[in-house]
Amino acid sequence: MAEAMIEFQNVTKQYQGGQAAVDGLTMSIDKGAITVFVGPSGCGKTTSLRMINRMVEPTSGTITVGGADVTSVPAAQLRRSMGYVMQSSGLMPHRSVLDNIATVPRLNGASKADARKRAQELLDVVGLASSLGKRYPSQLSGGQQQRVGVARALAADPPVLLMDEPFSAVDPVVRDELQKELLRLQHDLAKTIVFVTHDIDEATVLGDKVAVFAVGGKLAQYAAPQEILRAPASDFVASFVGRDRGFRHLAFSPSDGVTIHPVPTVTREQLRQEGSTDGWQLVVDGALRPLGWAGPGAGAQIVPGGSLFRKGDTLRRALDAALSSPSGLGVAVDDEGRAAGVIAAAEVFAVIESDRSVRHGGL
Repeated sequence: MAEAMIEFQNVTKQYQGGQAAVDGLTMSIDKGAITVFVGPSGCGKTTSLRMINRMVEPTSGTITVGGADVTSVPAAQLRRSMGYVMQSSGLMPHRSVLDNIATVPRLNGASKADARKRAQELLDVVGLASSLGKRYPSQLSGGQQQRVGVARALAADPPVLLMDEPFSAVDPVVRDELQKELLRLQHDLAKTIVFVTHDIDEATVLGDKVAVFAVGGKLAQYAAPQEILRAPASDFVASFVGRDRGFRHLAFSPSDGVTIHPVPTVTREQLRQEGSTDGWQLVVDGALRPLGWAGPGAGAQIVPGGSLFRKGDTLRRALDAALSSPSGLGVAVDDEGRAAGVIAAAEVFAVIESDRSVRHGGL
């Protein structure tokens, strides 16, 4: 059983004259894991996060971190012992990137030289070029600013990292990059991370466990993401997760039963010489990396081939590859990116149905 790092014991936050923002919250947050709080606006997820470092004080109940009641530590000291990343990055505009990152170590008594050395190391950790250290926040992109925010939160090497919708203000491509970067960091650092989002896809990608909050500050379900997708605890959770939760669940299902078939290939040069093909052929370069498809009646034109599938990927990736391909055949590649064969959409669906039948006891 996982060791708990943060405990909520019957915690309520009641604002004067209104309904409870958080109502009787009891939960244990695992040490060294990512726990995601997700739910609609006004459900208490951000309030719950901020009660951990006492940016918001609970009306009643107890919160412990590492076994110690958070009220036993002065609030300023408590906050300096935890990393905190917010939506807008919250960087100080008049300070350089290095000085922004060095803020907490300096507050904790580190010398300016030591704090800046630590800041310089962290630029590399979060995937930023060392040359950016001399710039000011206004000279960075939104994604770069968020990486600096993460670096600043990690500067004092805190055991707990609180992240309040940190990626919601950036575009989808950058958001995907930041999510992958966070998972890479967590693999290396094993922090206890509490992450708030309103996006169920982000929650299921990042969370080792997901806490779904309902309006009124009630905890509706708290489980591993695949469990929430497979078996929502209530109509509210099912509605919030969405009708396509079955397809999201495929992201946790292995693709072992999907067969990879041989496929005829043609190089770009051969296609130019021979022109149109009778059936679909995979166009590859000299290193056998797929470039697209040559189809009936397309002449020498290469048709884009959709997403790629690697052995060991999930059923969702297998299905994406097959459905996004103009030929109906998903392209499988090896670890070097070379074409290894194709997978058929009908066979992927058959594996999905078999998987569903097993999970539901043959029904």
